[in-house]
Amino acid sequence: MSDKSNESDFFNRVYAIVRQIPEGRVTSYGAIAACLGMRRSARMVGWAMNAAHIKPDVPAHRVVNRNGLLTGKHHFGGSRVMQQLLENEGHQIENDQIIDFKKVLWDPVNPM
Repeated sequence: MSDKSNESDFFNRVYAIVRQIPEGRVTSYGAIAACLGMRRSARMVGWAMNAAHIKPDVPAHRVVNRNGLLTGKHHFGGSRVMQQLLENEGHQIENDQIIDFKKVLWDPVNPM
């Protein structure tokens, strides 16, 4: 299998998890990497999310960094688009960070 094929498979596995994030909840790059059994691959999850804009069925706005920061906001076609999408789902954002992040964090390993 080629590297490109491996990357595509990884990205698709990431997208499958992101599609499961409930509305009104968020998760982190690292939580997705852990769910895939690849704890040290949070950056690769970030690369997958950067490419997610071509997949309209992937709610990429629900993936933030481990502190609840909107680090991927510049990939949404405007500096406030990601924030607006999250606010439309009931999140409060201040200084590009989700307020009460731990309360809305969804863990794909234990999705209860």
